[in-house]
Amino acid sequence: MRIGTLYGLGVGPGDPELITVKAFRKLQESPVIAYPKKLRGSKSYAHRIIEVYINPVEKEMLGLVFPMTKDEATLHAEWLKSVDAIYSYLIQGKDVAFVTEGDPMLFSTFIHIMNLFQAMHPDVPIETVAGISSFNGSANRLGVALANGDDHVAMVPATENMEEMRRVIESHDAIVFIKVAKVLDEMLDLLDEMKLLKNTHVVTKVTSDEEVIWNVNELRGTDLNYLSCMVVRK
Repeated sequence: MRIGTLYGLGVGPGDPELITVKAFRKLQESPVIAYPKKLRGSKSYAHRIIEVYINPVEKEMLGLVFPMTKDEATLHAEWLKSVDAIYSYLIQGKDVAFVTEGDPMLFSTFIHIMNLFQAMHPDVPIETVAGISSFNGSANRLGVALANGDDHVAMVPATENMEEMRRVIESHDAIVFIKVAKVLDEMLDLLDEMKLLKNTHVVTKVTSDEEVIWNVNELRGTDLNYLSCMVVRK
């Protein structure tokens, strides 16, 4: 019996209409849809994006838990459970479409799954379908051109190292900071000091029906959602 193919489908930043035609086709063709799910059973962001395109009665829906923790032992154990669950379908010859917001090869949950499959089950065919990322969605929703001519652009996870963040800002014409929620006030202080606050934009859950475009002058102290981007264009 053939082994099924594991597909990593990028389903875009939030708006279901931003799914590519190819990702839509793979959703229709794959009998099994794997998606990250939350411990309490609520729908994940990627699941909400695709639900308008699938009938769960016609598909085998495989919800996988990926805990938000830095404990390596806990993470590895859950990753292995997910790999085993997916593989149980693949060895039956069933294709599995693993959906992830944005692009599957850019800061995505799918990367961990892919790496484990390549190490543990190298016989499994793996294909990825590119998706529109949040930084593309943010630039377009905000009307901010990220690059023109020879401009230098960066997409950087925001960290507590403000000197490093300063160097990134100084050496690029445009920067999209992801994972900015945890250091929001520090980033705003830095940009204010660099006189770039007027060039700064923050958007949460971009393109989705929960999208929020923030006023950066009133943003300090806000408990931002994890799915937030900060765009700085000098």
